[in-house]
Amino acid sequence: MGIFLFVTLLTFFTRGFSDAAVEMRENPALKNIPIAVGGDSERGVLCTSNYLARQYGVRAAMSSRKAKLLCPELQIIPMQMALYKSISNQIRDIFRQYTDLIEPLSLDEAYLDVTNCTLFGGSATLIAQDILNKIYLETGLTASAGVSVNKFIAKVASDFNKPNGMCVVPPNKIIEFVQQLPVKAIPGVGKVMQKKLNQYGIQFCADLERFSIKELEQKFGKMGISLFNRIRGVDDRPVCNHRESKTTSVETTFDQDIKVEQINTELLNKLTQRLYQRLEKENKPIAKLQVKLKFDDFISKTKETQHTCVNIDLCHEMLIEIAKQRPVNKIRLIGIGVGYGKEPIQQLQLFAQPNGL
Repeated sequence: MGIFLFVTLLTFFTRGFSDAAVEMRENPALKNIPIAVGGDSERGVLCTSNYLARQYGVRAAMSSRKAKLLCPELQIIPMQMALYKSISNQIRDIFRQYTDLIEPLSLDEAYLDVTNCTLFGGSATLIAQDILNKIYLETGLTASAGVSVNKFIAKVASDFNKPNGMCVVPPNKIIEFVQQLPVKAIPGVGKVMQKKLNQYGIQFCADLERFSIKELEQKFGKMGISLFNRIRGVDDRPVCNHRESKTTSVETTFDQDIKVEQINTELLNKLTQRLYQRLEKENKPIAKLQVKLKFDDFISKTKETQHTCVNIDLCHEMLIEIAKQRPVNKIRLIGIGVGYGKEPIQQLQLFAQPNGL
């Protein structure tokens, strides 16, 4: 499609292999049965599932117990992270044959800016198809791609022809494409925002057109400005091949759910030591302290506060505060972490002994 020869920015969003797809490649006998990858214990959680399993309602982040209730014949396979990373690196090497502007989002998702790629006469459509073909030939795995002029449209488009296909949205089709999307397709519109939007009769992107940017900002703050831009197909974010981490965290899932009174210094000391090991590699200034609890009903709650070091007592206070909001629920998981600032890190703050924090 030569139309793309005239576009200033050509962006791909690729969705590659899933862990389940890799397992089916490794063991072809799994192809025609519902499978999932994750923990198979009573308290295990799934990472992904194949399309057969999804027909039963099996989804990522679901407990293995619930998944088995939905699909009794489900086979749950342990993760092979080293294998998945190896395949991810193999696919990234394929990407580099077309462009250096690659922004990975996960092991199997990435944005590519192919503006300056001269292969196939600069046709983004043909470049994308060649990438998908090469992924299949070299790995035996299928991938899907969204092709358009910015990251938002490309990412949404990549969902349209899964698991093995491509959706191209040229500039003159962007408004038409966006208008038929549900608002939940816009990044940042989660369940809470969907409820707020529904109060104004907004379910599809087209429903937002009657509001001015000022009205949307008044109703939804900064998110309102983003909504105004996205429904017009506007997204000026560049493809960035160096994504600096903004947070570092660790967490632990318990073999058995615990009560709030079992959140103690010994438990937090163990988490803190793991956090220190990661922070030593980052060597960045701490600006925020963050904690997380996941309860026995899989509801997660988080809290953060401005702070320049890892303080166990403060972590304990915040965790207890969260736990008391849901006193009838036991706790499945605890996490602690930090958010980064801009000033050079102070080593004394970071590496003080746990009992002095």
